[in-house]
Amino acid sequence: MTIHQLELAPDQLSRRARWSALAVLMLPVLLVSIDNTALSFAVPSLSRSLEPSGNQLLWIIDIYPLVLAALLVTMGSLGDRIGRRRILLIGSSGFAAVSVLAAFAPTAGWLIAARALLGIFGAMLMPATMSLIRNIFTDDGERRTAIAIWMAGFSGGAALGPLVGGWLLEHFWWGSIFLIALPLLVPMLLLGPRLLPESRDPDPGPVDVVGILLVSSALAALVFAVKTLATHGLDQVALLTIGVGIASGVAFVRRMIARRNPMLDVRLFTNPVFSVALVVNLVSVFALVGFIYFLTQHLQLIAGRSPLDSAIMMIPGLVVTVGLGLAAVPLARRHGAVPVMVFGVLANAVGYLVVSVLGHTGSGIGLLIGFVIVCAGVGMSETVSNDLALSAVPPSKAGAAAAVSETAYEVGAVLGTAVLGSLLNLAYREGVHVPVTVGAADAEQARSTLGGAVEVAGDLPGASAEALLASAAHAFDSGVTLTAAIASALSFAVAIAAARILRRTVSS
Repeated sequence: MTIHQLELAPDQLSRRARWSALAVLMLPVLLVSIDNTALSFAVPSLSRSLEPSGNQLLWIIDIYPLVLAALLVTMGSLGDRIGRRRILLIGSSGFAAVSVLAAFAPTAGWLIAARALLGIFGAMLMPATMSLIRNIFTDDGERRTAIAIWMAGFSGGAALGPLVGGWLLEHFWWGSIFLIALPLLVPMLLLGPRLLPESRDPDPGPVDVVGILLVSSALAALVFAVKTLATHGLDQVALLTIGVGIASGVAFVRRMIARRNPMLDVRLFTNPVFSVALVVNLVSVFALVGFIYFLTQHLQLIAGRSPLDSAIMMIPGLVVTVGLGLAAVPLARRHGAVPVMVFGVLANAVGYLVVSVLGHTGSGIGLLIGFVIVCAGVGMSETVSNDLALSAVPPSKAGAAAAVSETAYEVGAVLGTAVLGSLLNLAYREGVHVPVTVGAADAEQARSTLGGAVEVAGDLPGASAEALLASAAHAFDSGVTLTAAIASALSFAVAIAAARILRRTVSS
């Protein structure tokens, strides 16, 4: 079958061509999911190399999912207009090129800018893969299997990310993490034009520049407000950004309601099943990403594990995510979707509760036990919440529902580090005590991040270094226990609310 024929009749592909196309589409899916977990392992290394401030370190982590989340719906709409295969190839080319720039970033500011560009190109990848899958697999049974494989790719990539990242950091510099993109995207760029059919919406909605600016402003203001609150408290800047975020969000919703063909159908949120499923989706990713943020630092900077050893210690938890994600389907069929989803969120709460009780021991055992429990909960709640969100809306709205679900996923990733990371940094700064013999510049670096304290301690005399490291470790682990208690309370609240709201809406 020629490329021209693929463009004209994507629904007439042979069985072999359909599954070959899916194999190609899994490459960017694996990349995005690996990138979400692998970068956390580079935090200690890039902290020593680039010496970012606490806020810069959070922005290095946050800017990519923030930009990606803000543009997912926009890029999905653009793909409908210009062609989903075309935007996938554009995104893959840009992502590969910018990954090289990020790998050799000389400063923290450079890396933040590169991560922002990666967010722009990354936003072109995910909606396009799901849209193409829905277009290629017209048979309901095949499509369900293909989507299940697509979702398993996320979980598998998340499990693979720490192992790949740990191995790379064991043998190369922190920038090698970004070069993972090349072996995954180059084959896709070579095979995609031949194996992927083109598809587009014959009646796409207009490009809504104002809507794009409003939703981007709302998300950016939200994250910036969280960071400002954690750093300076409720000051004028925090109040201003909160106001901007709320005003932008309200204006966006009103604009979407008023338009005949909106870029995002906000009326979907009037469906309680859809809305609750999205909240569970967001909170589950929030729990997982926030946990990985501080677990990787503890294992490497406090427990003294190598990146590879740290990755291996985390593999059981991430494999549990994949296993229970696959098991959630038969469990939901037997016990009901809502009970399984609520049980998953409760597991998140219990996992964080374990950390809040045992995390102060410094051994890391409490953290690893809590991590496995949280991973189990995320595997169940993520799988079921995505299925509920997509099944709660009419088939004609399935594409919009998928885009919103992916946006909730990325917003959860942003807030996981923005909220929990900012709270942890605040507790750390308040708790760490720097020896009086340390100079002002070094003292500020030691107070900014745990990685900064480890770096400063390396240049101090024995007694002073030990005192700083002990104080930094105690401050960090104390911050973890406080942060875990807050995350546990949030997860409990979401689980109870979801059970009550959906008790009469969805039959178990």
